Amino acid sequence: MATGYVEQREGGYYIVGTRVSLDSVVYAFLRGESPEGIVESFPALSLEQVFGAVAFYLANRQSIDAYLRDGRVEFACMRDEARRKHPALYSKLEAARYGAPSPSA
Repeated sequence: MATGYVEQREGGYYIVGTRVSLDSVVYAFLRGESPEGIVESFPALSLEQVFGAVAFYLANRQSIDAYLRDGRVEFACMRDEARRKHPALYSKLEAARYGAPSPSA
């Protein structure tokens, strides 16, 4: 019996019956993680669901790659806007990240 593994909802793609995004599975797959490793990272998923999600991605690669690109662009815009609105917070975060003293220290 054929089963649908991926659904579109709330503007994104998700594994049917879960809150796990297709993005999460695809990025893990593209990093070279095995399906078993992806299941370990996302215990809400079965091995069958991971294979189904990867098959969906491979069958729709062009449109899903475009969707992922759009998501990265949107995230970068939101990050840049947050940096403009909260420059002191971001300089502290960057200082902590790179081990440099923050400007206010």
